Amino acid sequence: MPVSHPTRLLAVPLGAALAATGLTLAAPAPALAASTSVVVSEVYGGGGNSGATYTNDFVELYNLGTAAVDLSGWQVQYASAGGTATAPVDLTGSVPAGASYLVQLGAGAGGTTPLPSPDVTGASNLSGTSGRVDLLHDGALVDRVGYGTANLSEGAPAPAASNTTSVARSGSCSDTDANATDFTAGAPTPQGTAAGGHACGAGGGTTPPPPAQEATIAQVQGAAHRSPLEGKAVTGLRGVVTALRSNGFYVSSTQPDTDPSTSEGLYVFTSSAPTEHVGDAVSLAGTVTEYRAGGATNLTTTELSRPTVTVTGTAPLPAPVLLGVDRVAPPQTVEPGDPGDVELAPFDPATGALDFYESLEGMRVAVRDARVVGPTNDFGEITVVPGRPAQTVTSRRGGVVYSGYDHPNTSRIQLDGALLAPDMPAANVGDTVTGTTTGVVDYSFSNYELLVTALPTVQDRHLRRETTQAAGRKELSVATFNVENLAPSDPATKFERLAGQIVRNLASPDVLALEEIQDDTGATDDGTVTSGVTVSKLVAAIAAAGGPRYDARWIDPTNDTDGGQPGGNIRQVLLFDPARGVSFVDRPGGDATTPVTVTSRRGKPQLSVSPGRIDPANPAWTSSRKPLAAQLRFRGKDVFVVANHFASKGGDQPLMGRYQQPERSSEVQRHAQATAVRAFVDDVLAVDRRARVVVLGDLNDFEFSQTADILVGSGRTALIDLPRTLPASERYTYVYEGNSQVLDHILVSQGLRKRLSYDVVHTNAEFADQDSDHDPQVVRLSVR
Repeated sequence: MPVSHPTRLLAVPLGAALAATGLTLAAPAPALAASTSVVVSEVYGGGGNSGATYTNDFVELYNLGTAAVDLSGWQVQYASAGGTATAPVDLTGSVPAGASYLVQLGAGAGGTTPLPSPDVTGASNLSGTSGRVDLLHDGALVDRVGYGTANLSEGAPAPAASNTTSVARSGSCSDTDANATDFTAGAPTPQGTAAGGHACGAGGGTTPPPPAQEATIAQVQGAAHRSPLEGKAVTGLRGVVTALRSNGFYVSSTQPDTDPSTSEGLYVFTSSAPTEHVGDAVSLAGTVTEYRAGGATNLTTTELSRPTVTVTGTAPLPAPVLLGVDRVAPPQTVEPGDPGDVELAPFDPATGALDFYESLEGMRVAVRDARVVGPTNDFGEITVVPGRPAQTVTSRRGGVVYSGYDHPNTSRIQLDGALLAPDMPAANVGDTVTGTTTGVVDYSFSNYELLVTALPTVQDRHLRRETTQAAGRKELSVATFNVENLAPSDPATKFERLAGQIVRNLASPDVLALEEIQDDTGATDDGTVTSGVTVSKLVAAIAAAGGPRYDARWIDPTNDTDGGQPGGNIRQVLLFDPARGVSFVDRPGGDATTPVTVTSRRGKPQLSVSPGRIDPANPAWTSSRKPLAAQLRFRGKDVFVVANHFASKGGDQPLMGRYQQPERSSEVQRHAQATAVRAFVDDVLAVDRRARVVVLGDLNDFEFSQTADILVGSGRTALIDLPRTLPASERYTYVYEGNSQVLDHILVSQGLRKRLSYDVVHTNAEFADQDSDHDPQVVRLSVR
């Protein structure tokens, strides 16, 4: 069954959506159970609800085999449509061949009729409309039924149910691994082993499966994201094996058609190590399925499951399609218009990148002398563009800049080493993958990938880490740097390398706002919230690298309330250099829950506490870092600094995902956060419009975003968002899936606009060997 692909959950790429929360990987799917004779035949979640006949929910199983099955070690487990699972129900006894088995579940206050005699009972309450039921044997997944809006299912989910309808197989013996095909909604018909058995095609609405249909690989793929033959048995497919995986192989058709919209490649899911070899000519039969890796927002891949494979000889491999030469992705268009669910939208590879790559799914494809636009990541993925991407803003260092929601760099593709045992080579942005690199096209975790069949060769273009100039005697340099979950348990080399960046590349800024400083026990969730050990280790490393002996200020959060890596209690910390004439205006009373307010003294703004947190009880900061506000002095002048780390992009629909245009639901919280910070800035500027205010940090949003607009404001008190002052080709602090983009900002008030010098210092995001996933930035200010 295609739901059980333990080696196909390749990677969740590290990026903006996960950077602030700590990386969470999808758990591997369990291995396929040895016995597949028992299936889920009916699911009903309306029991006891208003209008229901039956008083209980139930799951019915059916043994479509020819022998009784001992259910020792078997379980039924329910999960909500979003994936939250309940405790599994242990099954007992056995189910005869051709018989049903009834699992009675939770009851409600309604309903008039008890279920027939159940074979086992459990307490789970099922949703009447949408959910998921898994059948497990010794922990391995045997069958899955997702219905309604379930995030996981075999193929598309079965129809939604109701208080008066269940979802049931149209035939107990029909199991094509496609829930939408196998199940229909209708009146519930529960029965257990007490009802006796019935052979396939007799009783219980069972029907024999239809005969297999002659087809070609192109007909299986169709000009669509989902196969027109999904759920059907097919035969007569002929091709040549092009690549092997641990649980299947890729095949390329030896009966190609002339339509470029229909892929000539296909993945054959064997569920165990294939015995075929690259170059084998094969004849295939099996069931057409759609496999969705990584959740409901991802596209499916078309596969042949339960295959019968006949090796008929050998055949030459087809010449690979050369991207950027033979076929060119539509420039800057993921999918035209606003189609919603791409799998249901019109299909046109000439106008949409998703359709373009789908038309190559499973095929041999190559890139030649491709430019690296995303460095090698922890999952062995290198993002490249074949040739010069059309209609893009290109950085002088070789990247492609994400300069607007309508500029998504659709020419890019990831090179993935999942088919190879050796690690992929290290590559930095601007390097070249030389020669011709060949592989097969696959889709996983929101990206089309080229699964390479040989290690690529990388030509080092000698990208160098940037340095910035030191502040002048009368200048105040203020910087921000996300140090990516820095904890005492990190190796000494991380502290040393970060310190080296701060001293050499950032030229020892006078004030440094740090994001993602973890508590003194790191990600161990033991109630610790202090971070003195973490900060002291970094301060000492900076001094050892020849930098200043910084002083530090921060506020410890309440345990497990500020998001980020569980147990890490990340927070912002301000470092400042007293030797450069910077002093901190300490006003006691600031803690995790006390809000900082602005008062007036002789017409000048003052903070009630310093450091202090801005409006910490505001729902905008739920599971997110609270801004750290402070009052400092330089050469006798007050400077107000607000260090921020806004909510991450987690929960947004992916750029190259199923739904277009993607919803960016996480923006709602960042807009509220920007509003709260802007209100604090307005309070300062209401006292003195010329007050010196610096708002900076990891805002997790772009310079062209509404989040930035809210912070900037308007009129005479508008802040200046410094990334917007750079040339378009220089606007990036982060590289995500081949898009160089702004996530980190420095904004300054009008009182600081004269004689400033601003620099994003590119030291991390473009490099495979990085100390953080963010680039730091610094502004040098003339404080008068």
